[in-house]
Amino acid sequence: MGRVPRRDFLLAAGALLAAPLAARAQQTANIARIGVLSLNRAATPHAVEAFLQGLRDLGYVEGRNATIEHRDAGGKPDRLPALAAELIALKLDVIVAPSTPAALASKQATRIVPIVFAGVADPVTDGLIASLARPGGNVTGLSNLSPELVGKRLEQLKQVAPKISRVAVLWHQGGTEGRTEKDMMKASEGAARPLGIELQFVETRGPADFEKAFSEAGKARADGMTVLPIAIFGVDRKRLVDLAAKYRLPAAYPAREYVDAGGLMSYGANLADLHQRAATYVDRILKGAKPSDLPVEQPAKFELVINLKTAKELGLNIPQSVLARADELIQ
Repeated sequence: MGRVPRRDFLLAAGALLAAPLAARAQQTANIARIGVLSLNRAATPHAVEAFLQGLRDLGYVEGRNATIEHRDAGGKPDRLPALAAELIALKLDVIVAPSTPAALASKQATRIVPIVFAGVADPVTDGLIASLARPGGNVTGLSNLSPELVGKRLEQLKQVAPKISRVAVLWHQGGTEGRTEKDMMKASEGAARPLGIELQFVETRGPADFEKAFSEAGKARADGMTVLPIAIFGVDRKRLVDLAAKYRLPAAYPAREYVDAGGLMSYGANLADLHQRAATYVDRILKGAKPSDLPVEQPAKFELVINLKTAKELGLNIPQSVLARADELIQ
């Protein structure tokens, strides 16, 4: 058997050593690096799990071909900019921002890294995108149609509690961008008139003001309440629900999590479905699509959820026609 020249031997050995290094480099390059910026992850557990399940359904398994970096502001919006900067520094492939405050903080932190929102009120008036059809820039995702659903929620409350005539509208100045907030309040007024309902707008700047807001509603003899879809309210939703019970106010909420916590009813976009669909945006971006070319989608599923135990405690006899339309009845 002939001798292998030393030069050829070294080249062959180098190739053998380089092969596993190249394989590891390729494997690393194929790992999807995803960031999630939450105002309060615990506030929407169904939605968070739906997003993660959506990723799994598309083949992204954390620890194998995906890494997911979570940052949670713990319900404190002023922490979001710093957390967004942390995620940007990690050189991620895409950032998911499940709320308007998180999406705005992410956009302010980068004009390069793709951002996917999942359930913001009105992304155009909130200043996140140029238009639904052509978002432009590095941001896209799914809207929850919040302004349009405010009036519908008031209609549903009137059907669940037909005797109400004066409804307190809980809002938070600065909870969304100014025009979106005005649109939601205007939609409330437009829906109230034909229903014979007088509205009382009650402002709160945060959980510390909740008791004061309900006290004001009580002094004004409100006999119902509707809570605007503002992210900060979901952070301490149990307190809102408990205060509604204390003041014996039939209340309509924007998401089912309030009803799970004991609230009377909710009507709105199915947040779990929106978040699961957000995973498809992440997948398309990871495969090369540009956010600017991905039209913003609107809700495909809406849900009416009623807590029968709370209705009984409030002495409400909900019409059978309303119960038949409910997507879920909580006993």
